[in-house]
Amino acid sequence: MSRIPHGRLATYGQIAELIGAFGCARQVGWALRRLKLPSTVPWHRVVNARGRISMSLSREGSDWIQRELLMAEGVPVDGEGRLPLRQFLWHPDVHAGD
Repeated sequence: MSRIPHGRLATYGQIAELIGAFGCARQVGWALRRLKLPSTVPWHRVVNARGRISMSLSREGSDWIQRELLMAEGVPVDGEGRLPLRQFLWHPDVHAGD
């Protein structure tokens, strides 16, 4: 996950596939929610497959932190957590280890 470049996005499912856990997108989300903040892991660059930040009261404000961090990297996010996923989606080159 640390390979997701500044200003780019990945989905929970994409990360699950990259680690060999196909179909385990929710588990990726749960693991990221347990990170202590601030974190050196770029957790904020991971969003759901619909191109949205998963907004929830149970996130205790980390959804708003995620929004601010993405906007600081130049990724536009609206007030409802929607972002242009197609434009900013990271496409790792698995053969180059990227």
